[in-house]
Amino acid sequence: MDKLHNLMFAGVGGQGSLLIAELTSMAAADAGYDVKQTEVHGVSQRGGSVETHVRFGKKIYSPIVTPGEADVVLALELLEALRFAHYAYPGKGIILVNDHEIIPGSVSGAEDMYPHNAKAFLRDKKMNVITLKATQKAHELGDGRIANVVMLGALSTLIDIPSQSWQKALKLRLPTRYLDGNLKAFAAGEQMVRKENAAV
Repeated sequence: MDKLHNLMFAGVGGQGSLLIAELTSMAAADAGYDVKQTEVHGVSQRGGSVETHVRFGKKIYSPIVTPGEADVVLALELLEALRFAHYAYPGKGIILVNDHEIIPGSVSGAEDMYPHNAKAFLRDKKMNVITLKATQKAHELGDGRIANVVMLGALSTLIDIPSQSWQKALKLRLPTRYLDGNLKAFAAGEQMVRKENAAV
């Protein structure tokens, strides 16, 4: 309970990064932590980059995560992982990445300019990277929109919040008609990151 947790959520507008940041804040509060969360930064309604900071611990005074101090940077898209990798704590912080590319359709030549080698670049920099095919898994579960909750399930294995607090947050925040699919997505993310870690 005394440990200070610094989390960064990054994605493209429409991917649901704010929702999973909010769910994390709710779960942390239910677990008894003091929690602070920033507002959204970016042009979320235009498909632009979005970042959200969540900090929790015994007592939190500021919601802002300082670059180099994030325990986990959760990125819902590969370019966003590159954009915010410098927030990860050197040598200890984890970059948890959805292995998914979103090529800006409005940018001429975007396909050629996109950093398709993002995963290799991050690993070459000796960063702790976990990549998951969350979007692919979401489609397998029948709804590509729940990739964010697949990633949330993965995150839950990396930070000190009990399972019952996560389940409570999901049930309180999500509409009943979408709850079953999101619970399956969350469980899939838990299994995927444990499998990934076991393979390392």
